[in-house]
Parts: sequence; structure tokens; C-alpha cells
Amino acid sequence: MNFRLKTDASVILMSLRRGAPYADRIEEDGRVLIYEGHDVPRTSRVPDPKRVDQPPYNFGGGLTQNGLFYEAAQQQRSGHSGPELVRVYEKIRPGIWVFNGVFRLVDAWQESSGGRKVFKFRLELLEEATGPGAGGFQDLEHNRLIPTAVKLEVWKRDKGKCVMCGSEENLHFDHVIPYSKGGSSITPGNIQILCAKHNLSKRDRIE
Repeated sequence: MNFRLKTDASVILMSLRRGAPYADRIEEDGRVLIYEGHDVPRTSRVPDPKRVDQPPYNFGGGLTQNGLFYEAAQQQRSGHSGPELVRVYEKIRPGIWVFNGVFRLVDAWQESSGGRKVFKFRLELLEEATGPGAGGFQDLEHNRLIPTAVKLEVWKRDKGKCVMCGSEENLHFDHVIPYSKGGSSITPGNIQILCAKHNLSKRDRIE
């Protein structure tokens, strides 16, 4: 979790892989992410972070990342500010993270889990990735999340490279037939890897 990291953009790193340290989940056909907060760091004082409540404050009294995101969600709910925009990345393999789109942080709460309290954050996928935090991704098609299993299959098939130029940098999963035109997010044959340059230039064209 990185609240307004360096710029106005907040960033979270999620994982749906088996054995992931936090219980993130996707709901409503990929429109909603329920993201779990982070544990206190492991130290000599806290040898097992999974046995203590996730903290809103650090030992110095300042807000933790949990606290910062929670406060932003409460400000949005009370109408004192607009929703925080969050860029979401998903870990699909060791060392491999993919961009899942820009989400609105709309709610936050604490709930019991395994005898302790954890934070939960509700984020809703933007239909159009615009505004602060969207950066250069405002023209990318991210109306639905692509399931992790599909990403892994496509990554293996396309050998982790842009199918247009062979680039191995700044890669994105692209719908061959855009979702807005009826293309599927769950069929590997409709998903390909493109670099940001070719993804942006393609937009909604069917090639």
C-alpha cells in the first residue's frame, strides 16, 4: 500500500495467488476489489504479525498506510472529498506484476479475522481511467479485470513480450476485441500482451 506515492497517485499491490499473505478478492464481475490492509512489520516486539490487529497508527503516533487509506475512504463517504484514485497492480508470478487499472476507493472498515481485526477496503473500477492518478493510462481499456489464470496462460503463450514489437517493458494485457465491443475477458484467445505504446495506439480498433 502506498498512499499518494511521490505524486498524487496512490498505489496498491494485490494478489489472488494461492498462499498470498492477504485475503484480497474480486467481486461483481471484476468491477469491485475488496483489498485487505497490511500487518504490522515483524520485529522482536511483534514476532508474529498475524496474531495482532492491523494497526491504524505506527509506534510514533502517525497514520500507517492502513490509516491513510481508511481516512481517505471516510472523507469520501462523508462528502468532504472525492474518492481517492488508486492504481492497482496484481502479482501473477514471482517478480511479475501487471497493471489492473485505476480504481476509486469508496469504503473502508475493520472486521474480525482469525481472532484479530483487519482492515478491508472497497475499490470500484473506473469505467474510464481519467483524472489524478490515471497518469498515461487514460486511454486504455480496463472495463473488466482479466482473471489471473487467463493472464498466466497468455503470459506463457506470448512469452512475456509485446506481440507487436517484442518489447519486454511496460507491458499490458489487451483485449483483441475490446470489452466495449463484446470481447471476452475470460477467453485467452481474446487477450494479448502489448507494450504501453501499442496499447495506447490501438485503442478500440479491432485489428
